[in-house]
Amino acid sequence: MSKQEVALPTDSPEAAMRQSFADSVARHGLALSPDESERVYQLSAWMSQGIAGLDTGRISPSAASDVLELTLIEQGQRLRDGRLTSVALVHAHLERIAARQAAYRAFYGLNAERALADAAQADAELAAGQDRGPLHGIPLGIKDLIDVAGEATTADAPGRANAMASADAAVVERLRAAGAVLIGKLATYEWGTVGPDKGGLFPPARNPWNLDHITGGSSSGCAVAVAGGLLRTTIGTDTGGSLRGPAFYCGVVGLKPTFDIVPRNGVLPMADSMDHIGPISATVAEAAITLDVIAGLTGERAAARLLHRSVTGLRIGYARDWFANDPQTMPAVLQAMDAAVSTLSELGAVIEEIALPPYPAIEVAAAAILHRESFDLHAEDLRLHPQDYGRRTFLSLAAGVAVTDAELYASRQEGTRFRSEINRLLDEYDAIVTVGALTTALLAAPFEKEAVWTPMRTIGFNVSGHPVLALPIGFHEGLPMGMQIIGRHHDEARIVQIGDAFECATDHSVQRPPAPG
Repeated sequence: MSKQEVALPTDSPEAAMRQSFADSVARHGLALSPDESERVYQLSAWMSQGIAGLDTGRISPSAASDVLELTLIEQGQRLRDGRLTSVALVHAHLERIAARQAAYRAFYGLNAERALADAAQADAELAAGQDRGPLHGIPLGIKDLIDVAGEATTADAPGRANAMASADAAVVERLRAAGAVLIGKLATYEWGTVGPDKGGLFPPARNPWNLDHITGGSSSGCAVAVAGGLLRTTIGTDTGGSLRGPAFYCGVVGLKPTFDIVPRNGVLPMADSMDHIGPISATVAEAAITLDVIAGLTGERAAARLLHRSVTGLRIGYARDWFANDPQTMPAVLQAMDAAVSTLSELGAVIEEIALPPYPAIEVAAAAILHRESFDLHAEDLRLHPQDYGRRTFLSLAAGVAVTDAELYASRQEGTRFRSEINRLLDEYDAIVTVGALTTALLAAPFEKEAVWTPMRTIGFNVSGHPVLALPIGFHEGLPMGMQIIGRHHDEARIVQIGDAFECATDHSVQRPPAPG
């Protein structure tokens, strides 16, 4: 039997193609011999199959996996040179999210239709030579304390299931102006308070490194999305460590900027004098680039301007005393911190041990400020609409009722002293390095019974307003550990420079948890 005579199932794709070809030949009245017909068919089939492969709305599963492992900088290069489209990139993210969301629970909601439309617009603009910057065509996620027009800002609170935002938050406006593609809303602890807690609207997000352990703070969905390979960069908030804690515990990068350099319009407040907005990202460079967009930092103010610069000669104060002798500190954490500082020394930085003000004093002062300011924001609703809150969140917010004006004043005075001492040290040093959390991520089960205060070293810098970079420094029993780099006010570039140099000299940031089964 010749090739032309091979019998095909009448419903096979090739049979359909051959019939379509025969119909087209007959319709145009072409006279072809059997051999000529086969040659022409093979050529037309090759063209048809090749054109189908040009469909930029999808990429193959293996190629999608490769693309999602690229940094947003590398993705941006491919968007600009034609090897990738934003539509294909969004499809790849949506498919990854669909495969892993059940295990990680990072997202509260996706807006695939709007994201694909925005991606198509980004593709058209880039093709026309209109380049809005490094986030143009890049998918991002937004913590669900931040308004996105037409979507609910739930704060994971029972009373906010239908709290639709009428306008974008200022930070979202900046992202849209930069051509970023907003793909969905990310998990938070209820009102940014205690967690993980099953009393909210949604089940808590889960740590990709071990689903039985906590994520470390209210920007939980942001860190889980990045650590779990769902996104490269996200936008969260930090009032007591909610960017940095999830970064430490999930092995990603969190960047809390100088207080108030990112506008807070359209972001649900927790404590007005301590709230910060910033990125959680896969790498230091990606966090810096994201911060530059949402803070409007350019030129000599840009956080990314010192990327890939040597740290030789920089003076770094190592605040080892803040954690080394604390009985809660895991030996593995102390060893990892010492090793990280040794790496910075090997890179040419000058390291000296320094003493910071006692942590317990600033911790209790910051806690008092946070609880009193939170209570003042919620007092009326706590009284009139208690059913709108999960019970644990209600009790956490209600704790501020007992903080007197005199105690609030004393706490703020302690905050002023702490800020002044950090400023004094930063007059002498280019940056300060200390631990992020004293342990790896704790088991989640105890949090289901009651609120647990996790042993972090973060909240003082919410009162002082200094920029802080959190990044991974290693793993213990499969769970990440992290450090903080603290800089002068408005000197995000310096801590980014140091963090980037450390990251490039180690392999911690490229480690990935196993894909969920």
